[in-house]
Amino acid sequence: MSPETTVAVAQFAPGSDSAANREAIACFVDRAAARGSRLVVFPEYSSFFVHPLGEAFIEAAEPLDGPFVTHLAGLAALHGIHVVAGLVERVDDPARFSNTLVAVGPDGAVQATYRKQHLYDAFGASESSWVVPGALGEPQIFDLDGFRVGMQTCYDIRFPEVTRRLVDAGAELVLVPAEWVRGPLKEQHWSTLLTARAIENTVYVAAADQTPPIGVGGSVILDPMGVALAALGEAPGFVTATLSRERLDAVRQANPSLALRRYRVVER
Repeated sequence: MSPETTVAVAQFAPGSDSAANREAIACFVDRAAARGSRLVVFPEYSSFFVHPLGEAFIEAAEPLDGPFVTHLAGLAALHGIHVVAGLVERVDDPARFSNTLVAVGPDGAVQATYRKQHLYDAFGASESSWVVPGALGEPQIFDLDGFRVGMQTCYDIRFPEVTRRLVDAGAELVLVPAEWVRGPLKEQHWSTLLTARAIENTVYVAAADQTPPIGVGGSVILDPMGVALAALGEAPGFVTATLSRERLDAVRQANPSLALRRYRVVER
């Protein structure tokens, strides 16, 4: 039998009540695990979010061993699955924080982290006023039932080289937690960019966005041909889909674009 695994994307609108955010995550994990999910992906800023960015984020920032990640670890260990979510992480700079993704495994240990590299200084926003950009180190890839998994965040999806670096490091499933801010054509950008990243890299993509009033929702799981295996609208909820090694291999045999490319990604 070709290896398969089931993943879930969950979307909600995190708020200023960190305990309530943790409880919402627990409910989704319980339900997704009951449906056989081996991984549940949550949005960017799942630990805390208010609009706009400001001092409140500094006050709400937590270390990697703080209440939020400890909670994720407990859920992952309880259900024997992986959980990925966005953390407002405390850093040494007292005036800023890190926009961090954390992946915890079935043993309750942190398996990978990713700190947002391309900050949202666009469409009138200035994330860099409050957030420390992530270092350009080697991608942290983790294993999920024989699939290699990489992570990136929201605005990063507008930069194809981010996904390509993950794929060069071995990723076959790319996770995209986001707080994709609503606006003219933004829903179209979200769906188009995610689909393009799946097609051009022949990988699965699992994207989890925040819901309105700030986010667009539209969380989705895409296969390596850009086919939406499962998707959500604007309301809170979750969906699951099964990833297949057979499908991944068949797409890459039909479209060997990774092998045929003549350029590589170089840090700027």
